[in-house]
Amino acid sequence: MSLYCGIAYRRKISQGYRLLSTYVTKARYLFELKEDDGACKKAQQAGAFYLFHSLAPLLQTAEHRYLVPRFSLLASLPKSEVETELQGSFIELRKAIFQLNSMDSSLLFTAQALLRWHDGHQFCSKSGQPTRKNIAGSKRVCPSNNIIYYPQMAPVVITLVSDGTRCLLARQSSFPKGMYSALAGFCDIGENMEEAVRREVAEEVGLEVENMQFSASQHWPFPNSSLMIACHATVKPGQTEIQVNLRELEAAAWFSYDEIATALRKKGTYIQQQNEAFPFLLPPKLAIAHQLIQEWVEKQTCASLPA
Repeated sequence: MSLYCGIAYRRKISQGYRLLSTYVTKARYLFELKEDDGACKKAQQAGAFYLFHSLAPLLQTAEHRYLVPRFSLLASLPKSEVETELQGSFIELRKAIFQLNSMDSSLLFTAQALLRWHDGHQFCSKSGQPTRKNIAGSKRVCPSNNIIYYPQMAPVVITLVSDGTRCLLARQSSFPKGMYSALAGFCDIGENMEEAVRREVAEEVGLEVENMQFSASQHWPFPNSSLMIACHATVKPGQTEIQVNLRELEAAAWFSYDEIATALRKKGTYIQQQNEAFPFLLPPKLAIAHQLIQEWVEKQTCASLPA
């Protein structure tokens, strides 16, 4: 059983120092917690904790949504007793994501990613000796050679391809039933973002990208903590025949504006949507793929309005 501490910050203002913005104050305080074990131990006394068991967070069910119970201290109890005491269950994060709010999901993503990283980096890759983490969990150090290891994210490009009037969505066999999403793939070593987008689109659906535009980025905990780099890309209208790479994808297809707009308007929980008679489902609102699709629909809507 593992604890992740989410710590509130307090402003430190003394005479003679300029007033800092709330963001700068928070950033400086979090940096202090990462580097100062004493400050981190002190902050833990007033911190709120999330509880994990085998990387699954403890969640409570309320009105078709998951809520995250927060507590300051917890006695050492067996898993079943903890669930009973806190009236919740340890639920795999990938399954719970469709019913979490954005604030809880962001903290849970960070917590799970750190716990997974620590579990997989307990030994130094050079000396083979056990590494030790600091109190904040922001790094691990090898005592034999003082090599410092920091948590890392793998860069992934996620791209919504369009031919002007349609967008291309695909699905992998691991996706929930009926769900289609934007194309995504890990960046190869030595690639920049643009090269990765062009290669992934060519590999997965056999199309050549003509133009691309960066949209946003997002930390994503699956499968092993990724930095999702979201982009829009277009292909030439006359070169849109899809050739699906079945080693990468289960299916891929072009979807019209009306089809996508209708899918975005669907209401209810993801489970409820799956039970309805509808040809396909879109990624949850928490996923940056949903943001890409929403942006494309908004752009198409604006383009259709009279000048």
